Amino acid sequence: MLSAVKRSFFMPLTKIQKQKIIEDLTEKIEQQKIMIFVDFTSLKVKDLLGLRKKLKSANSELKVTKKTLTDIAFQKAKIEMKTKKLSGQIALIFGYRDETSPAKLVFQFSQENPKLKILGGIWERKFLEKERIIEIAELPTKEELLARLAGSISAPISNFIHLLRENLRNFVFLLSQITQLKVSKK
Repeated sequence: MLSAVKRSFFMPLTKIQKQKIIEDLTEKIEQQKIMIFVDFTSLKVKDLLGLRKKLKSANSELKVTKKTLTDIAFQKAKIEMKTKKLSGQIALIFGYRDETSPAKLVFQFSQENPKLKILGGIWERKFLEKERIIEIAELPTKEELLARLAGSISAPISNFIHLLRENLRNFVFLLSQITQLKVSKK
């Protein structure tokens, strides 16, 4: 005998439930900076939950929906995409803060768990192939780029300060040597 949760999963959705799902998806599609499609067929539930947790910490979200409902949400959001052409059971990953963090997390997770397959994604309302999503995953994050920029800006200044200190140290050393010579001649 199936539990109530399992029965509700296998039971068909009502029209109102479908409408709510479509509205929720459309809202998420409008808010996202990047969307990644993954095939999670034969992935263990605990692994999927672990991925959800990692994504949540990066201000991202994993959503499992039916392809037909997703296609309707794409139509409402005016994105030309048919999820029917994607193979397997798909999940959508929405990145709300930036483009690289969710792509990095999903790519790293797919390296550790080969059962999760990146299928592609949507960025700036255009479909990207799997290879392009991996390229985005390999880009440095915004924080890494800002740190590099700060280092590049501060390097010439710190080198200049170091040079001035050395010159001052050499000058003081020269004065001390001259003073010692004068004291030794007396």
